[in-house]
Amino acid sequence: MVRNKSASLGLLSSLAASLCCFTPLVAALGGVSGVASTFSWIEPARPYLIGSSVLLLGLAWFQRLRPVKRDDCGCEVSKKQSILQSNGFLAVVTVLAVLLMTFPSYAHVFYAKKKPVEAVATTPTASLKEVEFAVKGMGCASCEPEVESAVGKLAGIQNVKASAVKKNTVVQFDPTKTTIEDIRNAINSTGYTVQNVKR
Repeated sequence: MVRNKSASLGLLSSLAASLCCFTPLVAALGGVSGVASTFSWIEPARPYLIGSSVLLLGLAWFQRLRPVKRDDCGCEVSKKQSILQSNGFLAVVTVLAVLLMTFPSYAHVFYAKKKPVEAVATTPTASLKEVEFAVKGMGCASCEPEVESAVGKLAGIQNVKASAVKKNTVVQFDPTKTTIEDIRNAINSTGYTVQNVKR
């Protein structure tokens, strides 16, 4: 019974550790990108949640693999086990927990590839502009591709680089093809919020 609780708590802890990372993807797929940054507050606790997941799953495996109890005559005391108490189920929970904990390292696979940068004329009338947007809600590296993809879909975008560490997005664009307000709206559509614009 303790083994099942340990495995369940380990899985829940793994889920919580990556909640801020895969919520934007789920929200975008569901069409409700406004909830994407709702769990960004969990990001600072991520290392502790991963640590607790590893400890709880380790405890579950220890309890599962420890020597079997024997009665006075030396016979194994065995009880009928449900599927939830099997090694296979614990292995599935462990694999799922590992996938959840490592999600930020492969999250970029689920986001649209950046479109090829369009050629921008370098005539005196068409000069590029670079603007930095302070963005609230990006908690880890898996947030960056979503913002970059949303902004990259706009016309006239030469370069876009989002940074969860710096909490910003730097965009180089042709002002004759798109506006700062269009870029702000594209970033806000991901569920993260533009707080400030540095021109």
